Amino acid sequence: MTALTEGQINKGRNALIVFTREPEPGKTKTRLMPYFSPEQCAELHRCMLKDIGKEMKRADADLVVAYTCEEGETPSFLRGALGRNTLFIRQRGENIGFRMQNAIEDVLSLGYSKAVLIGTDIPELKSETIDASLTLLASYDVVLGPTCDGGYYLIGMKAVHPEAFNVEVFGVSSVFDETVSSIKKAGLTVGKTDTYADMDIPDDLDGFRTRMRRDARLRRSNTGRFLAEKAKISVIVPVYNEAAEIRNMMRQLMPYREECEIIIVDGGSTDNTPDIIHECTGEALGAVRILKDARSRAVQMNAGAKASTGDILFFLHCDSVLPARFTEEIRRVMTVNDWGCFRVKFSSLNFFMLTNCIISNHRALCRRIPFGDQGIFIDRHLFFEAGQFPEMPLMEDYEFSLRMKCRKDIKGPGMTQKTLTTSARRYGKGTISIFRTEMQMWKLRYMYRKGVSTDRLRSMYDDIR
Repeated sequence: MTALTEGQINKGRNALIVFTREPEPGKTKTRLMPYFSPEQCAELHRCMLKDIGKEMKRADADLVVAYTCEEGETPSFLRGALGRNTLFIRQRGENIGFRMQNAIEDVLSLGYSKAVLIGTDIPELKSETIDASLTLLASYDVVLGPTCDGGYYLIGMKAVHPEAFNVEVFGVSSVFDETVSSIKKAGLTVGKTDTYADMDIPDDLDGFRTRMRRDARLRRSNTGRFLAEKAKISVIVPVYNEAAEIRNMMRQLMPYREECEIIIVDGGSTDNTPDIIHECTGEALGAVRILKDARSRAVQMNAGAKASTGDILFFLHCDSVLPARFTEEIRRVMTVNDWGCFRVKFSSLNFFMLTNCIISNHRALCRRIPFGDQGIFIDRHLFFEAGQFPEMPLMEDYEFSLRMKCRKDIKGPGMTQKTLTTSARRYGKGTISIFRTEMQMWKLRYMYRKGVSTDRLRSMYDDIR
C-alpha cells in the first residue's frame, strides 16, 4: 500500500477521495491548449481545486487526496487548497483504471466503510451529491456519477470490485456505459447519482459560462471568476470608404491587440481605407485580420464572426469612440448576460441628439432593442445559434434585436456603465437636418414593422458611414 503523508484515519467513517495531480503548467488540463496557455491551464486547475475543496469539506466524509506529482516533489499546492490535515496518499498503477482501483483499495484497507472517488473536472459538484452517493451505497455495490459527455466523475463502493475498472479505454464517450455493463456482468448492482458537465475542452468552458450567468454560486466561485476574466473578445469592425474615421478607430484598438482578436471587414472601399489600416498596424499587422466582403454591413459582420475565434463577439461601428478599458466593461456585463450593448451618447450637444441619446438607452435597457451604433456584443455560440445578422440592405441590427427580444431562454441585453460615443454624422448639421433625419429613421422603422420591403426602405435612406 502507498505511504500516508498526513491526516488522521477514522475507522468506520466514510471517505471521499479526490483523485488529482499537482497543477503544473504543461502537465494538467492539456486538452484546453492552445485555447489556454500552459500557465493558464494550471491556474484553471488551481481554481477548480479550491472550489472543489471548499465544497467537499461540507460532505459527510473524511477527505482523502490521491495525488501524483513529479518524483521527489511534494503536493504543496494541494495541501494548501485541500487542507493540511487532510489524508494524502500517492497514486499507484500503470493506468488510470488501476490507479483509481488502488486508491479505493488503499482507503478501504485503512478501515473506512465506504469510499467515493471523484475527479477535479467538475467545479460545480455539490456536497449534497456526495452525501447522496454515500446513501446509495447502502443499497448498491457500486455507485457512479455520470458526465454529460458519456464518462463519469464519481465512483464509489464498500468493497473493491475490479470489474468496475475493466474498461478498455478511459476518456471516451462510452466509458460510463462500458463500466455499467462490466459491473452488471459480474452480478453486481449499480446506482447512479446526479449528472454533471465536466471541464475538459473549450466547448465545456462555454457551457460553464452560460450556466454561470444563471447561477450566482458559480459566478462567485474561483473558477467562475477566472473564466469571466479570461473570456476572449473578438472585435469586428465593418468598414467602407472610412478614410476619415479608420485612423482614429485603429488608434483605439491597437493597444488591445494582444488582449483581443481584431477583425476589420472591408466592403470594397474605393478610397485609401485599406492603406491606412496597414499603416496603423505597421509591424503588428499579424495582430489585426483584414477581410474583404460585399458592401453590406450585415454581410461584413457575419463574415467577421465566421472568421473569429472569440468567446464574445463585439460588433463595433468605425465612427465610435470607446471608453477606457472597454474590455472589462464587456466581460462584466457578459458575466450575467448572454448579450449586451454599451450605454451610448452622440458626438453632438444638440437638443434633439441629447433626446435621441436618452431614447436609445431606454429602448435598449427597457425595451431590449439595442441598435448597432451602441456596440452590440454577444456570446459566440448564441450568435450563430440565433442565425447571425439577417443579411438585408438595412435594419439588420433592428431585426436581430427584435428576434432576440422574443427569446425567453436568454438573458439580456445587459448595458455597460461606461459610455460609448457614436458619431452624429449621419444626422447632418443643424437642428432642422437632425430633426428631419430622426423623423425619417422613425418612419423607416414604422414602415418596416408594417412589412415594407427593405429594398424599398434602402432606396429612401442615404447610408452615411
